[in-house]
Amino acid sequence: MTTTTLAVLVPLLPFLAAVAGLLLGRTVPGFVRPLAVLPTLTALVLAVLVAGRQGGGQAISAATEFTPTGSIPIELSLYIDGFAALVAVLVGVVATCVQIYSTGYLRDDPRYPSYAALVSLFTSAMLLVVYSGDLIVLLVGWEVMGICSYFLVGHYWETPEARAASLKAFLVTKLGDVPFLIGLFALATDAGSFQITKVLGTVASGGLDHPTLIALLLLAGVAGKSAQFPLHTWLPDAMAGPTPVSALIHAATMVAAGVYFVARLLPVFEASAAAMVVLAVMAAVTMIGSGLCALAQDDIKRVLAYSTIGQLGYMTGALAVGDRGAAVFHLLSHGAFKALLFLAAGVIIHAAGTNSLAAMSRMSHLRDRVPDAYWTMSVALLALAAIPPFSGFFSKESVLGAAEHVATGHAERVPGSTGWIVLVAGLVTALLTAAYATRLWLLAFRGRGAEAPDHGRQPLSMTVVLWVLAVPSLAFGGLAYRTLPDWFGGRDLTPTLLTSVLGTGLALVGLLATYGAWQHTTALAARVPMGAVAAHPEGDAGLVEEEAIAGHKPAYGDVAYAADPADPGRLLLGPLYRHAAVGFHLDAVYSALFVRPVRAGASLVQFLDREVVDTYVRGAAALPRLLGAAVRRAQTGNVQTYVSALLAGTVVLAVAVLLVATGA
Repeated sequence: MTTTTLAVLVPLLPFLAAVAGLLLGRTVPGFVRPLAVLPTLTALVLAVLVAGRQGGGQAISAATEFTPTGSIPIELSLYIDGFAALVAVLVGVVATCVQIYSTGYLRDDPRYPSYAALVSLFTSAMLLVVYSGDLIVLLVGWEVMGICSYFLVGHYWETPEARAASLKAFLVTKLGDVPFLIGLFALATDAGSFQITKVLGTVASGGLDHPTLIALLLLAGVAGKSAQFPLHTWLPDAMAGPTPVSALIHAATMVAAGVYFVARLLPVFEASAAAMVVLAVMAAVTMIGSGLCALAQDDIKRVLAYSTIGQLGYMTGALAVGDRGAAVFHLLSHGAFKALLFLAAGVIIHAAGTNSLAAMSRMSHLRDRVPDAYWTMSVALLALAAIPPFSGFFSKESVLGAAEHVATGHAERVPGSTGWIVLVAGLVTALLTAAYATRLWLLAFRGRGAEAPDHGRQPLSMTVVLWVLAVPSLAFGGLAYRTLPDWFGGRDLTPTLLTSVLGTGLALVGLLATYGAWQHTTALAARVPMGAVAAHPEGDAGLVEEEAIAGHKPAYGDVAYAADPADPGRLLLGPLYRHAAVGFHLDAVYSALFVRPVRAGASLVQFLDREVVDTYVRGAAALPRLLGAAVRRAQTGNVQTYVSALLAGTVVLAVAVLLVATGA
């Protein structure tokens, strides 16, 4: 079987599984789990074979015209280079783990058949984005992921949080997709083709007429899909969906699509120095802002959501300094340990039998109750904090090393200012990342919350997946940084001494500072009864108010922040805590700037329609109705009345004629 045929089957198999699952899921329930797992697993095996045949060498390319358009052709094409081959393997690994994990996590869910089918469709769409050689075909996968995320985030549609989160995710990403679509058309117009190889050839020959405009339009879509500032606000709310969906979205699909798109079309963005600076600033604000927000969240899944936003910021930062090898290296590494973090969090939630235990302030004695989650999550958090020799250290240091390379003036096509922006923000984020990772570990496994009911041992399908993902979280980085440059054809990914010392030193400072703050606050909390709101009651009331403004309602308990006084985040952030806990009020700002004016405009249109337009319509109908009523009253059916009226009319006409004649 040819490599092209294998590559076509990779996205096709999950798609066929999705169609079969949607059609047969309820009528043949015994086939639901095999349909969910086996096609995705087969697609993973085929993706590995494709990657092995591609081998980091010359790209695999094939194309056929989809339909005559009369102008710019649309082609069904494949373009698989080293980036695409490895990212497809990542998607296959995470999707397979999620499908296997979900067979246990959602074993009693009545909507599991549709859920499994949508996960397969989600996987197929991302694989289509990865392998596509045509921008319009890529756009199809891009948009299918958007609708899949809408349905999957809203899986628990009975809850208002899930309904609001799915709608918000859809609308915010679509807000970025509108300029993204315009940018694709502008790019194809300048290049004369939607085919990626021809677009890159046009860029190399200097044929783009509007590089800055095109790059900025495309960045809007990337910011929405990959949850970068200022279109990142949908991702923390998307935690209302099932935890396996969160793992899939955060590790291998949806948010990874934007980073992958920029990596594949990086020369388009490098053609504009202004676009690279904008990309660097966007990455820097995203990294630091998300790190501060993560340090103030009580819901474990929201901590991980803000963590994903920050790690995506590292990837876009690497792209801003022109090093797509470092960006994709961190994308691969992050995919493993972030999937592990979410799935381990799902084990914690599943052990309690309720989503309410997502609140870390209420967790207690979990180390002994979920030992698999404890050990594997510890590995993943160390990788997230970039502590050597875990995988996150090598991939994150490759980003910092690339930024240092540009900042010190060793890059030709990228402004040196972007290097300094990314380097400084990346180092600050290294400290914040270690701080919130340590805080999560302490509150989740050594917290003093109320004891939750024990719902027994977790299904084997869930715990095995954790150990499978723990292997790349531990060992991938150390093995990959030597071999990946051969696949990427780029800069050496070996960690540099300066950034390694600075990054690791700051991470250790964040770790130790958080541990010290936790010990201090724990000693103080021993004198405070559990359930009491610590520090500033007015501040917490303010948080509740901000949550109401932003449209959030916590999925746990009756109190928005029934905070454990032992939370070190309060001590570390001080007055920033209440602002960081609600995402620095961005939802409230967007509500004031966009949501309320749109609703006010809709109310005005409704008023004009009902009170003005409908008044004219009702008035136009009223006059004929009155005339008809008058005529109807005259029709009595009495012949004598009709004859009398006829005679009276005749007399009146005769008198009128006589008067006219006399006057004449």
